[in-house]
Amino acid sequence: MRLLILISCILMTTWNAETRGQDRYSAARNQLVDQHIQGAGIQNAQVIQSIRDTPRHEFMPFNQRRLAYYDMAVPIGHGQTISPPYIVAFMTDRLDPQPDDRVLEIGTGSGYQAAVLSPLVKDVYTIEIVEPLGRKAAKVFKRLKYKNIYSKIGDGFVGWEEHAPFDKIIVTCSPENIPQPLIDQLADGGQIVIPIGERFQQTLCRFTKRGDKLEREPLEATFFVPMTGQAEDNRKVKEDSSQPKIVQGSFEQTAEGTDLPEGWYYLRQGKVEAEATAPHGDRVLSFENREPGRSAHALQSFGVDGSRVDRVAVNMWIRGEQIKSARGRNQRARAVIEFYSSNRSPVGLVNLGPWTGSFDWKQASKSIRVPPTARLAVIGVGLFGATGELSVDSVSIRPISEE
Repeated sequence: MRLLILISCILMTTWNAETRGQDRYSAARNQLVDQHIQGAGIQNAQVIQSIRDTPRHEFMPFNQRRLAYYDMAVPIGHGQTISPPYIVAFMTDRLDPQPDDRVLEIGTGSGYQAAVLSPLVKDVYTIEIVEPLGRKAAKVFKRLKYKNIYSKIGDGFVGWEEHAPFDKIIVTCSPENIPQPLIDQLADGGQIVIPIGERFQQTLCRFTKRGDKLEREPLEATFFVPMTGQAEDNRKVKEDSSQPKIVQGSFEQTAEGTDLPEGWYYLRQGKVEAEATAPHGDRVLSFENREPGRSAHALQSFGVDGSRVDRVAVNMWIRGEQIKSARGRNQRARAVIEFYSSNRSPVGLVNLGPWTGSFDWKQASKSIRVPPTARLAVIGVGLFGATGELSVDSVSIRPISEE
């Protein structure tokens, strides 16, 4: 989580610590929208206004509220997280909410996504499989007087048949494939926005129902907590966290229907480029930033079981052009590896770099100890607020034993 905090700190100036009460949150929320929602390309005026008006801090554990208006996922207990505001805004925008829509949400979580949808649609029906989270969210809905949100505890895999059909369905956890009951409960012409795929390699997609067929539109690579219950029982591809690895570390493929690097998400100011001198293949991932403090990075998650893996070797090829660190010790070109426990708490962070100046292709590598409590990790590469140009190729991680 510290990796996401570092990224967010680069992009967001901390609001005045002397202010108190709702005014403080309002100013922070507006700054979040200006920099991370509109600044990242969301243009739907209604969605933008809903993000401005929705008190995200109310949906977070009290001891985490200081992080409410950073663009980052935050643990909310029981191995679940509240999604970054940009992802909430992006999914809401792609859902194309209309005033008469009846929306089904799978994965209430904190309740924040349902709250953002509430002023944009007629009704929101939301299901949470983790009972303590579902009950807590229901209390927040009641306390904040959301009149058109209906919640229940249950397995989202089976949907909410008695209220079907739904005009829209939004899924905030990731199954391998769309559960058939959700398809059956979607109205003809309706849309589902859902992250699907393997545990650590997911694609956020929009599906439109046309009769007995679904039209698939890939949106971008992403990373959500898994859909548990029957969806997880049905999962065919099981990840081996004793063999951590990077997928598509040489950037030879782009995600389906996009020009984004397959397997990498939260891309900022980066693009896949053809490169004749690439150390591996003929494409690289390049970042360019001319505004100090503005981030340029890409992330990828992978499974790593610290009880079975002692160390990992991280290796990549890098090339730089006039790279200058910006103010702040975290605004530097580098790679960052963050380890998380099973409940999504950060348990370790390691940097490669920083890198400055101009240099031709060279290797950057490091042997890293894996915390025993680690169960997953996130690697980030990029400029992270530094200026200049950075190209990256052949990123790899492999387990090594201590003998």
